[in-house]
Amino acid sequence: MQTQKQIAEDLVFKALGDPTRRTLLDLLSEKNGQTLGQLCENLNMKRQSATQHIELLEAANLVTTQRRGREKLHFINPVPLHDIYARWVRKFETPRLNLLHDLKSDLEGGEK
Repeated sequence: MQTQKQIAEDLVFKALGDPTRRTLLDLLSEKNGQTLGQLCENLNMKRQSATQHIELLEAANLVTTQRRGREKLHFINPVPLHDIYARWVRKFETPRLNLLHDLKSDLEGGEK
């Protein structure tokens, strides 16, 4: 039987598994507190589809909302991402990860 923590992590991984939801998180990290309309301006989809993605992000606790009059503002919540980082990334040595990242960037001809 899964614990609440495992269920929460599953929701985060499911939410992060979709490129549109990652784009929504990127948009919110650039400018927090956007309305659905503002977010949709940067997506090639209708409001109804974007709402479904945002609802999944909310279920994973990656996005929170706040009402301001008639507007509903969306905010990124980095805590679940930090929890994933603490469990899955931090245990690796940072210098070793940096070296691998730099090597990958050099091999791909990209920037560091």
